[in-house]
Amino acid sequence: MRSVVSASLVLLVAALLLSGSALSAWVIVDAGRVHRFGTRLTHRDGRLVHTSACTDNDRCDRLTGCVAPARPLEPLAEALPDDEAHRRYVEDLKAFQRCRHLAQFRGNIDQTDIKVVSAAATASPAEVISFAEIANRWNGDFLWEPASASTDIITRFGDEARSVLGPIPDIDCSEGEAKVIPLEIDGDIVDLKPNLSIAGSPLQFEHRDTAGNIVRWSTEIAACDKPSLAGNVTYCGMNSRMSRKMAGSVEWVSLCRKSSPHLEIDPEPYWQKGNPTFARLGMIGFNRQSGEIVFFDGSKDRHDFDWTQTFIPPGGRSYADVNGRATAARLYDPTFQIQCSACHDNKSPYVIDPNIGLARIGYQGGAKGERAAAFSLDDYIPKMTRSEQLPFRVIGSAYTATYTADLARAKTFRDPSGNCTECHTLTTQMTGQRFAADAVGRDPVVASPSWTQVVSVRAELIKLSEINAHRTEWVRQSGPGKIHPWMVPRDGGNVAARGSEISEEDWRQLSNCIWEAGGEECHYRPLFTPCPAPSTQSGEDRSQPTDISSVVLPMPTKEAGADRILRLNWRYLNEYGGVPQRDDVRFNIAIKSTPIPSSGEAPLASEYPTVVEAKDDNFDPVVGNVGTSGTALFVGNMSYFGHKRFTEPTPSATPREFRADLPAKCNRRYLARILPKRFCFDQSGVKYADEGYLLYADIRCDRP
Repeated sequence: MRSVVSASLVLLVAALLLSGSALSAWVIVDAGRVHRFGTRLTHRDGRLVHTSACTDNDRCDRLTGCVAPARPLEPLAEALPDDEAHRRYVEDLKAFQRCRHLAQFRGNIDQTDIKVVSAAATASPAEVISFAEIANRWNGDFLWEPASASTDIITRFGDEARSVLGPIPDIDCSEGEAKVIPLEIDGDIVDLKPNLSIAGSPLQFEHRDTAGNIVRWSTEIAACDKPSLAGNVTYCGMNSRMSRKMAGSVEWVSLCRKSSPHLEIDPEPYWQKGNPTFARLGMIGFNRQSGEIVFFDGSKDRHDFDWTQTFIPPGGRSYADVNGRATAARLYDPTFQIQCSACHDNKSPYVIDPNIGLARIGYQGGAKGERAAAFSLDDYIPKMTRSEQLPFRVIGSAYTATYTADLARAKTFRDPSGNCTECHTLTTQMTGQRFAADAVGRDPVVASPSWTQVVSVRAELIKLSEINAHRTEWVRQSGPGKIHPWMVPRDGGNVAARGSEISEEDWRQLSNCIWEAGGEECHYRPLFTPCPAPSTQSGEDRSQPTDISSVVLPMPTKEAGADRILRLNWRYLNEYGGVPQRDDVRFNIAIKSTPIPSSGEAPLASEYPTVVEAKDDNFDPVVGNVGTSGTALFVGNMSYFGHKRFTEPTPSATPREFRADLPAKCNRRYLARILPKRFCFDQSGVKYADEGYLLYADIRCDRP
């Protein structure tokens, strides 16, 4: 329990948003009243529980105690239906995020200028306060958590992503920067243009063959060769755009999708290639080395975007980008109502199906075929095969809090028949439930299903039926195109190979695995992998601090409470994922002071602060990030020297200098444990190195 020395705290709290109202006046309150007020709000708006109760609730956010609403038991989609059930769900998501915002706001209040002294600390209260005030004054600029500058949902989300993946490019779907996603019907390319051969030149659909010849005009589109599998977007939309940018090991894929509320396409100017208006804005960031992925989705309250503009990423371009951060906070969806990780779930940023128009799939003759050469995006999206063993982790605490239960339950599996998962990673989410079923042209089936499986399979059958109803007869294996099913055993996407389609028995086994109705034959394993602790000898992240040392320096000016400066030095480069600006690791320092033994012998390992004392769990703040932890003094969240609070990290390929200046008294021994910690920005919170690094210094003074 923390004991408050200076208990009262005057704060200004303004414009806290409620369910349908706001407090417009400034209110002066103390810390206790803020806690009580925030608790009432979060109980009302977000179904708050104490974080200790989260172990019994898989939808509970373990960082705040807020409980996420259950997703409707319906097929996953890129856009939610506009019905009463989903409107209620979105309102519940808004309440959940308000709850998290208020909990974080209250957490910031807790850390604001509150002086406490732990009863367990070996130093006296006066010594603790003196140490904390001096250490904070000397080091405070470099003691800060990444992505802690704002509690705004979107701004914080963007800061988290930038801390892990580095600078985020603007979304740019302008001509020359993005590729147009084509529409194909009966083996021809289709666009919407004025028909000059008819009086008044009405807009009609122009069909051209591979040689560019106009073969016909049409006034409506009921079906296409490659309808979208996304769900609740226009099945046979045209002229959406995609852009892709690389920054070292990090890839950014943006989609500016045209879609209509009724999911059909009409001969209206909106669908023309030159019309910059579109309905759905999205971006995916992915690190090929670390498997970390993040999803940004445009606001669902906004129906029209314009790709003649570029779109600033969440969190702006930096902590200092005030205008950009404000613009981005209005641009992106703060409810995270679209579960992007359920579709983009094959350990890759993109899930490829014929709709995207890549040369390697859905064309007779493959990538060198006549139609692939004339109509496809070629290899704009390169082939990426990632095995089930590779790391894969979603970034963004607000997003992962919303889908904690789904992320924990998602699994990869192996196809018992050996047909499909030798080349592909399939999951119990969308790559299995919808993409696999459509790819092999089979309806999902489950042996001895539970009631939940019955409902889910039935809903997915309806969605697959709607997709199939928008598929041309030309494209089917029985038609002239012969490109559906678009994946076949042994030959994969090579639809020209006249291999047999998957057998009924093989599909039954595969479908059972997809719907989590299989057994050991499925070899289930978690899809999403844990956040790696930093500086582990055998783990994913083996970046190690080096040149760990200490030096005793004279005081430049007289300082009450300090005879010398004890400077701790080390060097460290956060190499995980190969991002030169990565900024998700900090260091805690736990330190104890004892008399110098007369023998001068080195200390035993048991004399140092413990690993537990170097963690945040028992940290009692006195000033900022300095205070006590158990019997030790504590300095938390040390960044590299020069990396001041809320500034962007400079790119580096060489280890950075870390420095902690601590006040020290004469004739005392100081024993320190330096512990690296990773801010995971997901539901695991913070991960620590196993043991940390030990060093000590004896402060011997010539004169008292």
